[in-house]
Amino acid sequence: MAEDDVELWPIDTDDTVQLLLKYDEEVQNPSDQCPRSIFMVPNVYRDLSPRSFTPRVVSIGPLHHQDEHLKGFEVQKATYMHNLFHNVLRPLDSTPEQILKECVTKVSDSVDQIKACYFAMQTYPDSELVKMMVTDACFILAFLYKEDIQYSSLGPVELLYTHIYHDIVLIENQIPFFVLQDIFECTFLKFHPAPSLADFIFLIQNRCNIFEGDLVMGNSCISSTHDHILGFIHKSYQHPDRNSSTPYEIVQGHSVVELERSGVRFSNRLDAEWPMAMELEFSRFLCFPLSWSKPTLKLPVLRLEDDTESIIRNLIIYEHSSQVQACVSSYMYAMDNVIDTPEDVAKLVKSKALVNY
Repeated sequence: MAEDDVELWPIDTDDTVQLLLKYDEEVQNPSDQCPRSIFMVPNVYRDLSPRSFTPRVVSIGPLHHQDEHLKGFEVQKATYMHNLFHNVLRPLDSTPEQILKECVTKVSDSVDQIKACYFAMQTYPDSELVKMMVTDACFILAFLYKEDIQYSSLGPVELLYTHIYHDIVLIENQIPFFVLQDIFECTFLKFHPAPSLADFIFLIQNRCNIFEGDLVMGNSCISSTHDHILGFIHKSYQHPDRNSSTPYEIVQGHSVVELERSGVRFSNRLDAEWPMAMELEFSRFLCFPLSWSKPTLKLPVLRLEDDTESIIRNLIIYEHSSQVQACVSSYMYAMDNVIDTPEDVAKLVKSKALVNY
């Protein structure tokens, strides 16, 4: 193309400046933003395991509210909510209408705070968002209180229990924890004696535990603030003596086979204060070249179930988007170092550091 054929368009500097200023105004100052702890997982991670992040049965919150394959369960959520107000809370002095009005008022007062918890959320009218929050919070509490509801508009709901627990812990499928707390205070906290919200969440925690043995949370963790249910569960994996998100150190590792050849034995441990604790135990009789004088690497017992991968991936994504300990990432990095081949896995199964369900 000849130089004379190129048509040059004049640049209006003032218009360009105004466009950039308008663009700048549309983006809030990051320093003024609340941490947005509920978001769609970036495709670079989602593509590795799409089923780890997508709810299968029930949508919680706005991010998957329009998913076609989840809309059928909306009727069932309403069934649980109806049962909560008309059966579970019936002994209370307040009428279902009075309790529901209190719930709606509480959530309405914090609607701006709710929006600030989501990143790239579809725009909903405030009334629709409040309805969604109240419905989903009531469903979660009613489901945890009595999962085996006696009647169902969709048939045998008991076949879906495991999938519902899975959906409730996904990072894309959360509501702010303070919403759950507000609804709990308007409903179950009126009982005498009143249960605690932590008692409800412990049911999810136990169903989604990736290790053998019970998870223990100190009173300070229970009483502290949480981003959402996934954040609550993450606290049960955090190291009790660390307060900040210390990055794990990247080191050269060796596989189980390599370590075993060098004289290391493998065993499991269930009595650690921290569920992910690994301990290298040295024998008192190092001078004796016998098998019982070898050092032993004691590992926590990892439960391999259908949803283990999904739970781990969601915990890791949460760690890398929030100012929390990268404890799960650190543990998985250590496991990635010792596992290179199926033979490594077989030896960990034999030592009962891995349990395959």
